[in-house]
Amino acid sequence: MNSQDATVNSMQQIAYPIGNRLYLNITDRCTLVCRFCPKNTDLGPKVHDYDLTLEHRPEVEEITAAIGDPAKWEEIVFCGFGEPTLRFKALKAVAAWIKERGGRVRVNTDGLGNLVNKRNILPEMKGLVDSLSVSLNAQDAETYDLHCQPQLKGSWPAVVEFLRQAPQYVPKVTATAIDGLEGVDIEACKKLASELGVTFRRRELDKVG
Repeated sequence: MNSQDATVNSMQQIAYPIGNRLYLNITDRCTLVCRFCPKNTDLGPKVHDYDLTLEHRPEVEEITAAIGDPAKWEEIVFCGFGEPTLRFKALKAVAAWIKERGGRVRVNTDGLGNLVNKRNILPEMKGLVDSLSVSLNAQDAETYDLHCQPQLKGSWPAVVEFLRQAPQYVPKVTATAIDGLEGVDIEACKKLASELGVTFRRRELDKVG
């Protein structure tokens, strides 16, 4: 059995491959309760055929063991069904381990890392994170609150400010929004991303991974 097969068949799905990328599932906690997230719908916590239910939040050593050789993948993506910056200390340790071994790191985030950690975490990503994919999700606070149901006050402006500052520390920053959600104006989201100095990617409703 090669390392990829071992990853796919592990009891707890800490790492899961999609194409030539390896995704990391390090927490089940989140700062949002998005109406469109599969774990909040009948689909449950699954991506493709991978059940991302966590029995426990994996330690750094468990995560690195699940990765194997990071250089074999196009990139290693912190993703899963939780918000990875809620475990920022572990994220940094694993990212450093990946970079030391020739891997590339992407973080998929809701952009609330500064708000939840009560400090600007972006400078700590410099040199560890190659790219950020940030879920902007809407063109204004009202639409954002409707679909994302944030648990922290001030979430919308926090996401916008996170995106504004991120390019100073991370080489590639992309804002995303899902086409097909009521009231979400994709062109307005794209325009906002451009004003913030980041690229934009349109996502499809009900398409995960």
